[in-house]
Amino acid sequence: MYKELSKCTREDIKAYQDSKVPEILAYVLKHSAFYKDKFRGIDISGIRTVDDLQKLPVTTKEDLQLRNKDFICVEREKIIDYLTTSGTLGAPVTFVETENDLERLALNEYLSFRCANASRDDIFQLMVTLDRRFMAGLAYFLGLRKLGAGIVRVGPGNPELQFDTIRRTGANKLVTIPSFLLKLISYAEENGIDYKSFGIEAAVCIGEPIRDKDLNLNKLGEKIKSKWDIKLYNTYASTEMGASFTECDEGVGGHLVPEILIVEFLDENDKPVKDGELGEVTITNIGVEGMPLVRFKTGDMCYHYTEPCRCGRSSLRVGPIIGRKNQMLKYKGTTLFPQSLYDNLVEIPGVKNYLIEVSTNSIDTDEILVRIGSDDKRPEFVKYIKDHFRAKLRVAPEVELMDPAEVEKLQFGPMSRKAVTFIDKRKGHGTSQ
Repeated sequence: MYKELSKCTREDIKAYQDSKVPEILAYVLKHSAFYKDKFRGIDISGIRTVDDLQKLPVTTKEDLQLRNKDFICVEREKIIDYLTTSGTLGAPVTFVETENDLERLALNEYLSFRCANASRDDIFQLMVTLDRRFMAGLAYFLGLRKLGAGIVRVGPGNPELQFDTIRRTGANKLVTIPSFLLKLISYAEENGIDYKSFGIEAAVCIGEPIRDKDLNLNKLGEKIKSKWDIKLYNTYASTEMGASFTECDEGVGGHLVPEILIVEFLDENDKPVKDGELGEVTITNIGVEGMPLVRFKTGDMCYHYTEPCRCGRSSLRVGPIIGRKNQMLKYKGTTLFPQSLYDNLVEIPGVKNYLIEVSTNSIDTDEILVRIGSDDKRPEFVKYIKDHFRAKLRVAPEVELMDPAEVEKLQFGPMSRKAVTFIDKRKGHGTSQ
């Protein structure tokens, strides 16, 4: 059985990662047109450890967008997979992967599923897409294949098909966006399906956090658990990382796979934050051939934890993403991230789906419009929603009630791989999530 580096001492983890730094820098300086320019004039010979990486400039999403092809480090003949980012903070970026990159991806997910207490005896139903240039679905498939678990590739949506497949295959665990679990529950209740008798034990939750900054279940997580008492595992991943952070049974943050990734948490001046401070996830890939990144700032803000976990792993852990750096809102004197709006909407009975739009008003401040899909169109319901926001967030955005089907059309454009819940129309932004 593979020996996890996470279960070694912190000193062993640091020694391993320190040993990889010179290799990473030598590789990108030889093969990456971007990093040849980026590091010109810097004495790389003096950068030998993870701590020494602070001597290097950071790489940004703008760099990736403007010089996408200059990051590629291999000849066309070695590329066997093309994929793109979701475009959360701008135009999607194309990534390429070699055979070794896919093996690395499989290792990461193999170790992540082991962290989530998965084994070869499990049957996982994948409620995520494996096409449309999406890394995650492929990663889960490769990791579970390496683990030896059963895999059922159903894809997203279609609750009827999901329940029929569980019946046919005996799947006992799920990989899904957590809000889709609420749709499954609602469908089952409306159609008299005894979903609790199906033998589902756990769900690995992707794309949306199910915990708050204190590592307790957030409103979405609580709502799922109140209806369906299965084990929920929070995860955090991105295409740029080519890796994921997955919770263990302790539920105290997602574990780093230190064989795969070096992580820093930086402030707005690109300096490391202290434990207990909010920082931007900044990554350096280990072992990537196709398009390795060095000190790449992801835009994701979270807290991190360095004390060893009761599960026996010593690797650092990350909490749920509090928000995207570029999505921070200043509204009527209050600082908000979209996630705080999502958390409150999940609590409100009658809200079936939603889309948040932010824009810049005539005096150059942020405006927020929440489009809510609901069968209840009464003015009293709008007042109830606004009062709920005021009670929890001190401010109330504008609210527009719509038919749920109309909101769903706005969420799923022709190029969408997942539901869009945030559209940023502010000056200098123009992003969606």
